[in-house]
Amino acid sequence: MSEPKAPTPAPGDTYKGWLFKWTNYIKGYQRRWFVLSNGLLSYYRTQAEMGHTCRGTINLATANIAVEDSCNFVISNGGTQTYHLKASSEVERQRWITALELAKAKAFRMQAESDDSGDESTPPAAGQGGGARNSEVQSTLRTLGSKVEDLSTCNDLIAKHGSALQRSLSELEGVRLGGETSEKIRQVTERATLFRITSNAMINACRDFLALAQAHSKRWQKALQAEREQRVRLEETLEQLAKQHNHLERAFRGATVLPPSQSNPAIDSKGSVPGKGDASDEDEENEFFDACEDVQEFITVPADPKYHRRSGSNVSGISSEMGMDDGTTSLDEQSMASNPESPQSQEVVPVRKRRTRIPDKPNYSLNLWSIMKNCIGKELSKIPMPVNFNEPLSMLQRLSEDLEYYELLDRGAKCQSSLEQMCYVAAFTVSSYSTTVHRTGKPFNPLLGETFELDRLQESGYRSLCEQVSHHPPAAAHHAISERGWTLRQEIALASKFRGKYLSIMPLGSIHCIFEKSNNHYTWKKVTTTVHNIIVGKLWIDQSGEIDIVNHRTGDRCHLKFAPYSYFSRDVARKVTGVVTDKDGKAHYVLSGTWDEKMECSRVMQSSRGGENGADGRQKTVYQTLKAKELWRKTPLPEGAENMYYFSTLALTLNESEEGVAPTDSRKRPDQRLMEQGRWEEANAEKQRLEEKQRTARREREREANRSTNPEEGKEPADGALIEDSISDSPLKSGHQDSYKAMWFDRCVDQMTGEPTHIYRGGYWETKEQGNWDSCPDIF
Repeated sequence: MSEPKAPTPAPGDTYKGWLFKWTNYIKGYQRRWFVLSNGLLSYYRTQAEMGHTCRGTINLATANIAVEDSCNFVISNGGTQTYHLKASSEVERQRWITALELAKAKAFRMQAESDDSGDESTPPAAGQGGGARNSEVQSTLRTLGSKVEDLSTCNDLIAKHGSALQRSLSELEGVRLGGETSEKIRQVTERATLFRITSNAMINACRDFLALAQAHSKRWQKALQAEREQRVRLEETLEQLAKQHNHLERAFRGATVLPPSQSNPAIDSKGSVPGKGDASDEDEENEFFDACEDVQEFITVPADPKYHRRSGSNVSGISSEMGMDDGTTSLDEQSMASNPESPQSQEVVPVRKRRTRIPDKPNYSLNLWSIMKNCIGKELSKIPMPVNFNEPLSMLQRLSEDLEYYELLDRGAKCQSSLEQMCYVAAFTVSSYSTTVHRTGKPFNPLLGETFELDRLQESGYRSLCEQVSHHPPAAAHHAISERGWTLRQEIALASKFRGKYLSIMPLGSIHCIFEKSNNHYTWKKVTTTVHNIIVGKLWIDQSGEIDIVNHRTGDRCHLKFAPYSYFSRDVARKVTGVVTDKDGKAHYVLSGTWDEKMECSRVMQSSRGGENGADGRQKTVYQTLKAKELWRKTPLPEGAENMYYFSTLALTLNESEEGVAPTDSRKRPDQRLMEQGRWEEANAEKQRLEEKQRTARREREREANRSTNPEEGKEPADGALIEDSISDSPLKSGHQDSYKAMWFDRCVDQMTGEPTHIYRGGYWETKEQGNWDSCPDIF
């Protein structure tokens, strides 16, 4: 006897279990959790993902199910989706095949009935949920009717065969047999009669049930239709409310600052809309990306509701999540209410109207390979590059662009919690890379002694000074100070290598941020910048590496990870993650975002070891966090930025002519000015003149240094005293480097990091007020 067929599952029944899904040739089969429900086969990485992230779904109504061998089978919907699956055993595979075939038949029947029932009871624009339930009711009624018809057929057969049996038994009674035989025949006849009566009663009961179900079907359909229409109305209402809310938030962010009398204290300046909701880990079904493991080092889950505290306004809600552990009032409450320097309570009046455009970039052709083929393996700073590869800004001006989002440090200066302050410092660190995402042009290498000032004291409360303090190796010192209570200083030396296919730029040196009120002193280093497709293809830039921000006063740390772009990763491009910990290593905040768009911060309520294993086999840390709050979002580029080297609003103003600056200021550099004006041939000629002038000045300094150490004229200098211009001193060497002494910075050893660095000695702004630049060298 053949194995009995499994019964058809009732509507709404589901079939769940683990299967192995083929991903790609790198990972092979990967274990996934599959759920079969309502004619749809969906899969997830784990059972926990069922509540929030579906990795893929295939409709069985139009799918083909094929068996490959004892454990493998394939489900395909005609080309766009194909699942190669493997069960743990042949029995398990047969269970899945049976369930899939039944679900496919039911889904096909439901789809056909839905196509045929185009009456007035089902509007064409209705949601799918109500239509599916309606179809299920109709399908159930039809199934019941079919079963009753089968029972009726069986009843007719029983009646027919029962009558024949009774006739046969009556004939047997006419035959003269023994008394005992006649009694047996009479008993058989009675039992046959009872069986026929019972069968008729069962058939009548089934017919009564079918009549009752048909009588109530219209009422059920009307109830389902009413629920469906109500849900559609609610969805439309919610959509309208969401649009209005988004419009009001955008209007609030873009509105002119109101006077204090019109300000709404219940609105938090940081409580901006987080923008678009994060998409699913997989934008669409893609078997190739499914194989990739999550590179994130930790997992965040919503915290238990007991951690959420009700609040009367957005401000207090954010304060409860971003405030100090001991309940101290957070920045958002105190600054909005009482800080006279807050941008919500004081209208900013710009000193001058800055320019918003520069001449469009000309379209000059250049034989790239003829220049690059002789540069492979060489230090980039030693290659005489034409201005065709440049943008009309110097490296000093690019360094000043780190202050694009200075407001983050302003907010950090008002924080009472050092951990909260660390979040703003970390967001500021990430924001400095946002201007580089489309900036494939190389900035001008500053001349030795070149300076750049960025005076935004009256507009934004800060001013900064940069100076090129070394030519080989190229190094620039930067010092910025704000009236809002913070100081930023750094010395950056660039080490770069061209490898043919890509160019790597490794910044050397530390960045320091000191807050005056709390005396918190933060240090960190920059990550590696890589320019891809140097020879062939479209240039694109990636930032990768890790940053450790350290508060030397409290011992707090923030570890930021810039994930390198990978074709094999499902993560969003340019992803940045981080964790803020105290001196004991306890996590307090989790940071997430991208270095080209935004950064968010989530308060950690609880952490534990668990979850999926990382790429290195270690268990990831699971953090229970409160709802994320946006710390920083990139300001959109100005209109037409693609024709202006993708400069930001601040970058457009950096090379604007300004009176009173030092004669060594980058704004007065002639080759850079000619390039900005589109006169590239003249700019190339001027660039060669300036470089030759710089080499001549350096040889003169070396001769002076040799004469001071070796007074015998005409005698060859000691070994190593004369350094040719083509040879670069290593930044790690402590020997002779160059006799040049910076104008505004003193070379010393940093007390925090122990590294040699240049620190601003003062005097520049006083000299500017006096207008006495006689001591400045002639470099242009």
